[in-house]
Amino acid sequence: MKRRSWIAALLAGTMTLSLTACGGSDTGAADTTGADAAADTGAAAAQEGPYNVSMILKTGSAEFWKIIQAGAEAYEKEHPDLVKLSIKGPPSETSYEEQLNMLETDLNNPEFDGYLIAPLQSEAVATMIANTDKPVIAFDTNIESDKCLSFVGTGNKEAAKQGAIAAVEQAKAAGWTEIKCIEIAGVQGDATNTARMEGYAEGIAECGGEFLSDETQYANATADLAVTCMEAIMSKHPEGIAIICSNNDDMALAAARTARESGNKAYENTVFLGFDGQQSACEAILNGELTMSAAQNNFDIGYKAVETMVKTLQGETPDAFVDTGTEIVTKDNAQDRIDRFKSYLG
Repeated sequence: MKRRSWIAALLAGTMTLSLTACGGSDTGAADTTGADAAADTGAAAAQEGPYNVSMILKTGSAEFWKIIQAGAEAYEKEHPDLVKLSIKGPPSETSYEEQLNMLETDLNNPEFDGYLIAPLQSEAVATMIANTDKPVIAFDTNIESDKCLSFVGTGNKEAAKQGAIAAVEQAKAAGWTEIKCIEIAGVQGDATNTARMEGYAEGIAECGGEFLSDETQYANATADLAVTCMEAIMSKHPEGIAIICSNNDDMALAAARTARESGNKAYENTVFLGFDGQQSACEAILNGELTMSAAQNNFDIGYKAVETMVKTLQGETPDAFVDTGTEIVTKDNAQDRIDRFKSYLG
């Protein structure tokens, strides 16, 4: 029998009402005994077996998601009596149908007690979970649905804003007097992408720079398309651009390498700002290939997502937003982050 502490109170209330309606006893003592028995039954059920939880990533192939998975598995390893995870993800962050198929399969599986979801398409996922009576918690990207009890992840807009402010400071230090920024974005319409774009634009503007929103290049979160986007930017702006920000580190690295290999000296001091702070980006920052990254604490996203689900299944009301924080990775702290990654992945 699975744990059912999140419905124990309901069971207790139902049994108490049944005893009263059926005239089980006229005395308050008898009614209290019935309620206590129901509570004891719920408590006993709560102590049996780990919760079975479905965890669906945006993809299982990228380093960022592997570290999220490592965080989730760390919680599972520490609490084997509390939770058993089924972790899966589609081949890429544009594999929309594959992710929806995974979710549909798991929603129809009665063995699962709850669902942790990082949606590729939030609206489609919201529709799919509309009829579930089991807890749903979003991570990395929120799901706008009354069925989603909590969001665990980075405040994407605020993290991007912090990154943009740091990038402006770096651009000024590098000698730029005209601070213009172009973004190489992820998937158009994706909620996370939109939040980061808004944060970049706000941070650049706050520091007196200009975010060229009309020149945003969409690369679908892939490095290959980021190369094409960067080539288009350099073709239109041979004079150089102070800041190129990206929706993830892979695109930022691809853009920086494309600029470097082009031989266009106008881009020698361009600030290339990524997002995620993954290990490859930290190494590139140390090597001078990438300037900085607005880093998510992705290990904590995975760990706290599972922790929040377990607490919810145990009957606690989760916070609507569990913020796992951010840090701006530069040459000063990149090695420390790399060391942490190595400990996460063994």
